[in-house]
Amino acid sequence: MGDKPPNPGDFSFMVPKKEISMVPDMGKWKRSQAYADYIGFILTLNEGVKGKKLTCEYQVSETVEKLLAMLGTLDRWIDETPPVDQPSRFGNKAYRTWYAKLDQVSACMKSKWPSISWPSIATVQEPLVALFSIRSNMFLCSGHEAAFAAFLCCLCKVGALRMEDQLAIIFKVFDKYLQVMRKLQKTYRMEPAGSQGVWGLDDFQFLPFIWGSSQLIDHPTLEPRHFVEEKVVNEYHQDYMFLECIKFINEMKTGPFAEHSNQLWNISAVPSWSKVNQGLIRMYKAECLEKFPVIQHFKFGSLLSIQPVKQ
Repeated sequence: MGDKPPNPGDFSFMVPKKEISMVPDMGKWKRSQAYADYIGFILTLNEGVKGKKLTCEYQVSETVEKLLAMLGTLDRWIDETPPVDQPSRFGNKAYRTWYAKLDQVSACMKSKWPSISWPSIATVQEPLVALFSIRSNMFLCSGHEAAFAAFLCCLCKVGALRMEDQLAIIFKVFDKYLQVMRKLQKTYRMEPAGSQGVWGLDDFQFLPFIWGSSQLIDHPTLEPRHFVEEKVVNEYHQDYMFLECIKFINEMKTGPFAEHSNQLWNISAVPSWSKVNQGLIRMYKAECLEKFPVIQHFKFGSLLSIQPVKQ
């Protein structure tokens, strides 16, 4: 995430394609420039939001406004595509009607970012389409979240997003993305893909727990043990992404928290938010970025390159 926008000539754009087709290919991914760039992007933002509230002041650039407008359109399409009556409780087929409208995204991006060359827009757009590429089975997972983060990373690489956009990327854009995804889950009763049930961190999201725990580092009163208390969650969820996630889980799941979200319950026993944050980053690498079922769907090109990282 640089201060200066790169010259389009710095990239020889190619159509992104899948490179991880077998489990042994995972080594190629972990050694790639794409892996280094992606995890670097995640950690840069993690550092940027440390100790800051969702409600703090920060600048909102024109690019951020455009991203919010795009997400707002996706949100509106959900309202315009209500669920249909069907025998199956989960995976409402109206989702496919909503998904079909995503073909309009590339044209929308081309019109909103005329200063970025079309080949780079096509490259940037690929992970955005991958984000919702669940037309047939209607499952969601943390891999779709990673696709959206990769989309934002690509926008940084082409200079559409800048260093000064860090807070807005998470507090505005990513938070709006979460709202859209939660609305999709609730409206179309999306099922989690590859869920680990009570032993997983969350059925759908991971990054807001990482960035949300960073927000809470060195908080004067809130400790990890407090997030299982409903009163604390209700009072502070508008300021902290982590607590926003806990609130949504409490709304969607029934029964004792320790039973339906055992992994999170265990995290509440960690003594500090700093240790929670460090542990979640390790878990994200192991449970998401190093899992073949997640990475096999990634497409690599000129912005997120499968080539080995430059020493």
